[in-house]
Amino acid sequence: MIKRELYMSRIRPFIGSELIKVLTGLRRSGKSVMLDLIREELIASGISDKQFISLNFENMRNARLCTAEALRDEIQKQVSAITGKAYLFFDEIQEVDGWEKCVNSFRVEFDCDIYITGSNAKLLSGELATYLAGRYVEFIIYPFSFGELIELYQTIFPKTSRNDIFSKYLTIGGMPYLSNLRYADQPSQQYLQDLYNSVVLKDIVKRNNIRDVDLLERIIAYITANVGTAFSATSISKYLKSESRTVAPETILNYVKACEEAFLFYRVKRQDLQGKRILTINEKYFIADHGIREAVFGGNMKDINLILENIVFMELLRRGYKVTVGKTAAKEIDFVCEKQGQKLYVQVSYLLASEETIEREFGVYNSIRDNFPKYVISLDELDMSRNGIKHRNIRDFLLSPDWG
Repeated sequence: MIKRELYMSRIRPFIGSELIKVLTGLRRSGKSVMLDLIREELIASGISDKQFISLNFENMRNARLCTAEALRDEIQKQVSAITGKAYLFFDEIQEVDGWEKCVNSFRVEFDCDIYITGSNAKLLSGELATYLAGRYVEFIIYPFSFGELIELYQTIFPKTSRNDIFSKYLTIGGMPYLSNLRYADQPSQQYLQDLYNSVVLKDIVKRNNIRDVDLLERIIAYITANVGTAFSATSISKYLKSESRTVAPETILNYVKACEEAFLFYRVKRQDLQGKRILTINEKYFIADHGIREAVFGGNMKDINLILENIVFMELLRRGYKVTVGKTAAKEIDFVCEKQGQKLYVQVSYLLASEETIEREFGVYNSIRDNFPKYVISLDELDMSRNGIKHRNIRDFLLSPDWG
């Protein structure tokens, strides 16, 4: 188990505070492991393991506790036997009906420190905003970065070069459990297919009462095939019509939103950099883990440019950037990234194999007059930086601690 310090450094200041710590993200992205890491730190600081109460609500043994009343009675009984502060860990809390009231009650009634996880963005909407407004802090947990994969992969295969690990990363992605399979191709593919089915059935179909599963799967297939490509609900509607399925764009938007709420896809808006406004058409979508794309739909190496873009986008999210696609005149910048008043521009390409390609990728910055860092990222080993624009090999970029 690696320490995932990127997340621990963000969570650590809130450990022991009265704020409820909410960990969200794609199913099996490592939220439960983060709870274990938090417990380890608490025990190392002198907290007795007798002060912990941990429940996973996807475990059938806890099915009887999946109502607010039953859970409250059980926790009240267990807390009464604890001396000092109680540390409450609730995994996949969305399985508990009325959990918001229940958790808020614990916060008020008991001397406790609360941590919850969930695999749906709806966890932080609706009633939660009413009951817990201003009383929680959210951390989104993503699949492994390239750097995290190297750290874990080399504990299993110590002599593997980072270049070889990156080649593996392009096809299997970064789901944490793959280390238990020693990253073997066939078992990893089977696991990722099963994970995909679990996300679709449990976190999308079941939670949204979707009846037309075939339509949902067609929409997911379309988005997955077109990651990093601008399109609209109308585009999907026309595509489905060509497959003899007539579907209103509004229905498509609802299905896509359900996929976003399950953290399967991330939507990226387009920004007019000259008019300084957000555009409302032809947004882009990226998949949470490109390994799922390869296992279920294939084509990662055929669509290598899109996959590299997907990998860079997810790394930007991990590091806390707000990301849009930049439009300037007839050109587009892959990523305009903002964090704490600072900006970063990133253009992603497979290989800068010709002067025409070099001019195209670097030329997108011609109309950008500010002094924020501008990058062109590719698989090329040779540094082709020019005119103040930095060129980086994608492996170096992903592993760099600072992009300033």
